[in-house]
Amino acid sequence: MAHDPLPANLAHLTLDAVMAAAREQRLPPVHLWHPPHRGHSAMEIRSDGSWWHEGGKIERPALVRLFSSILRREDDGRFVLVTPVEMMDIDVEDTPFLAVELKAEGDVLAFRLNTGDAVVAGPDHPIRVEDRSGEPHPVLLVRDGLEARIGRASFYELAEMALTNGSSPPGVWSRGTFFPLMEAA
Repeated sequence: MAHDPLPANLAHLTLDAVMAAAREQRLPPVHLWHPPHRGHSAMEIRSDGSWWHEGGKIERPALVRLFSSILRREDDGRFVLVTPVEMMDIDVEDTPFLAVELKAEGDVLAFRLNTGDAVVAGPDHPIRVEDRSGEPHPVLLVRDGLEARIGRASFYELAEMALTNGSSPPGVWSRGTFFPLMEAA
């Protein structure tokens, strides 16, 4: 079920290649697995996107990618790692993913996540901006209640696009859907 991660710089890829990578991503069917709950995994995802186990940082990107593929958000808001035989809680400080790079072309906004996955913003992957203590907190829906915080550099790119296109409220378009970046005054 594994797939190759996107390269660390989307500038060298065409938007069609990024969109194809997003379509080709295959994930385990975690939504079909309902094993008994077995406790806590002793894992956490910190707000900087790093993964930790028993106090030690997980340094292997392939291992992070594997764990991220079996991550699920429960109806009660908990995050769990799930396999066909067990389900373990995992602590998430903010969002489980980070959108670390943006590629914009025409009416399409594609993001590379810190796991190497691609997500194309649109009706199935909306962008929303929350206000957290007077600061914007932009997020992108990745899948099934799992979100990526949009990194500062990418958010600044989105803000520049919103200011340039003159929309009111300021916002951006992707795949025919408008995403406001702040509430109307």
